[in-house]
Amino acid sequence: MDQPFEQQSRRKFLKQSAGIYAGLSLGAGTLAEAMAYHESGAKFSLPLGVYASYEKAEMLKSYGCSYIEESVGGFLIPKDGDLKYAKNLQQLQEEKFPIRSYVILLPGDLKTLGPDANHEAILKRTDLALKRAKECGSKYIVFGSGASRVIPDGFDRDKAKLQHIELSKKMAPLAEKHGVTIALEPLNRGETNFINSLSEGVEIINAVNSPSFQLLCDIFHMLKEDEPADQIIKFGKHIVHCHIAEKQNRTPPGVAGDDFRPYLSALKKIKYKGGLSIECFVYQDFDSQSKKGIEVLQKQLSEV
Repeated sequence: MDQPFEQQSRRKFLKQSAGIYAGLSLGAGTLAEAMAYHESGAKFSLPLGVYASYEKAEMLKSYGCSYIEESVGGFLIPKDGDLKYAKNLQQLQEEKFPIRSYVILLPGDLKTLGPDANHEAILKRTDLALKRAKECGSKYIVFGSGASRVIPDGFDRDKAKLQHIELSKKMAPLAEKHGVTIALEPLNRGETNFINSLSEGVEIINAVNSPSFQLLCDIFHMLKEDEPADQIIKFGKHIVHCHIAEKQNRTPPGVAGDDFRPYLSALKKIKYKGGLSIECFVYQDFDSQSKKGIEVLQKQLSEV
């Protein structure tokens, strides 16, 4: 005898629900979350950007970017002074294409640690950069600045760490005051000998203990350091911004053909919703390679 329609529907629903739960790797806690995940097609996407001069904003927008990433010295505190910054701000207000974050907070001659550490000058520059980032409607300033945090030969490593923590504890209230988050960036050992992994970055972040002083995940640096993707899951609660580039020559995605999906999958598992910026410093052809880079990232994101 045929089953009533209501029973068939209920059994079909339960069977589909069980299949959804069995296939999920995101750890969804409720049936509603599982159903939403299933209905979305399980495709993952993120706001994508490129580190570039703001002059490239209109073109990058046409490529599908959600924002651009600039530098502190190129946009917020330019060498040409306050008038140049005023022009930059005016251009931003006219273009209305957001700058999400800024890299290279400190020039190499401003040392965060060692015998020549200059915290007073660093804090003055940081305060101005944060103030202007807020004026520009930006969310983050990246604290990488590898040349500034090199531990000199013979200098005590524990003392250097304490210097960096002391400075960071003074930077965090400035970030809180201006409503802009400082994202500490671990760098590979080819660029600096201090804070070379997410775990080392989180050690500093935990010591600072401020919601305005968090972690940047740079997949290029992770690849250079052979840092596994599961570190993203381990420290995911601190990650507020991400960078990416290919391992060998820091080229944009699509040049050498690097597979970033294990790292993108880790971002998906932590339900990361922040920005992902292509951060390269040398292009053979910026226009074509940045466009392809965005396309490759969109494809790999959709496949994790």
